[in-house]
Amino acid sequence: MATRLLSSQPENVLLLTLDSDDGFPRLELEILAALAREIARLAHTPELQGVVITGSERAFAAGAEISELAKLTPAEAFEFSRFGQSVMRGIERTRRPVVAAIRGYCMGGGLDLALACHTRIASPDAVFAHPGGALGIITGWGGTQRLPRLIGRARALELFLTGRRIEAHQALQCGLITAIEAAGDVVPGAIRAAKQLAGQ
Repeated sequence: MATRLLSSQPENVLLLTLDSDDGFPRLELEILAALAREIARLAHTPELQGVVITGSERAFAAGAEISELAKLTPAEAFEFSRFGQSVMRGIERTRRPVVAAIRGYCMGGGLDLALACHTRIASPDAVFAHPGGALGIITGWGGTQRLPRLIGRARALELFLTGRRIEAHQALQCGLITAIEAAGDVVPGAIRAAKQLAGQ
């Protein structure tokens, strides 16, 4: 099911919502390109104080669309990986704060997206994992570098190799996220955090 990127501007913060009919938004090529365009738009919209990226109540993002990946030639897959990396770097290097508001599953490429944000706020039911190891693949969008910097090399290596899931309270303890908010308060909390960071 195709994912859509919805855009709004509550309280002078750019709110980008990954939306899909099944509640499990995926990071298809079209969505990555849309994210890149929205982030680039910040340079021409000075009144925007920051960005919040969120998904559905069921999932922040479920990673890349496997059926889309299966159709790629090796050369196309390489370019897809490079493009995804460039999108994540663009988010990471944005001068205004970018906050991930995470509910439900945050997996694979979705976790890479969250890691590229400057800070992460999650609901109590959030679940994080890099399950690629079980599929014989590894993330190609910078998660192998960003996750160890956040939680330490040994813990990150364990998650990459085992695909083990960690819940929100564990993510908070190890520094993967910065706060836990009630499910209905995750997006408002992320908007507040973006505004606070912009004022510092």
